Amino acid sequence: MQNNITNPASQPSAPPLNKRVGRFYLTEKLGVGSNGTVFRGHDPVIDRDVAIKILNTIPNATDKKQREQQFINEARAAGRLSHPSIVTIFDASTEGGTTFIAMEFLPGQDLRQMLASGKSFDIIETATIIQRIADALTVAHANGVIHRDIKPGNIFILPKNHPKVVDFGIARAPNRLIDENQPADVTLFNNNVLGTPNYMSPEQAMGKPVTALTDVYSLGAVMYEMLTGQKPFQSNDIDKLLHQIAHKPPKSPTEVNPCVPESLSKIVTKAMQKDLTLRYQSTEEMSQALYRFLERDKKLKQKGGRSKPAAERNEKKKEGINSLLLLSGAAVIVAIGAIVISKFVH
Repeated sequence: MQNNITNPASQPSAPPLNKRVGRFYLTEKLGVGSNGTVFRGHDPVIDRDVAIKILNTIPNATDKKQREQQFINEARAAGRLSHPSIVTIFDASTEGGTTFIAMEFLPGQDLRQMLASGKSFDIIETATIIQRIADALTVAHANGVIHRDIKPGNIFILPKNHPKVVDFGIARAPNRLIDENQPADVTLFNNNVLGTPNYMSPEQAMGKPVTALTDVYSLGAVMYEMLTGQKPFQSNDIDKLLHQIAHKPPKSPTEVNPCVPESLSKIVTKAMQKDLTLRYQSTEEMSQALYRFLERDKKLKQKGGRSKPAAERNEKKKEGINSLLLLSGAAVIVAIGAIVISKFVH
């Protein structure tokens, strides 16, 4: 399981392999993130492979406390949730100065890696993946957990396109441990501790308190990228990017990619509304909209029909062919006319 992987050389050192952490044996280094290093490990008690996320070495005592609290929070938030599309937490502890979380080992790649490698998902695959994530977040929200950092790097794609939501490190959960001197909803960008700007909700970008609707927006932003191949807002300047997220409406997915059905484009647009009252009022409501879209597609296929975009493309092709035939016919008539006139003249 690889998550938020960056250049290992630029990250703090982590425990070497062949080391035991708790009851788990580390067997393979999988990747390094901003907050922890992920290893493949083995649980000798249950005799199964697991993913071990270990807090990176932090020299500053204050930062260390905050990061450890985030680790504990991640375990608390995800550990109390049970859903096929949420990573399962097995254990979390601090032993011998090492803070770690043991979770299920996930074969596959995160969505960020897949998109970066050029992987594209068709309309139905995208709608299905996002609908499953929406269902998972509905369970999280029902248990008082708001993820707050939904992004491709925190969505793991297993074989057969089954998604798993991971990394609840900045989730808001009941009894969450926070620094008493730091506001609960503060967002830090410089060290990328809390949140990822490209997928942040407008309320996050403006530093406002968030509700479960922030996950609705971020999930819409992920869906936008899956459908169009580009992020809804792009800028190398963080301030400009945050301003766009807070105030600028994105182009509709259909405008960017004409193959996206208008009905699906509307779902994305509604999920990404800046006005909270116009956004889906829950991930459950968003899931239901996606479910209806998928059901309509199934019925169309059962009837031997085609989706609207495909039909429209075929009609345009026919129109183009007919136009060419008409032009060709007209050209032939003109040519024949020219020959006839030439004979009469001569």
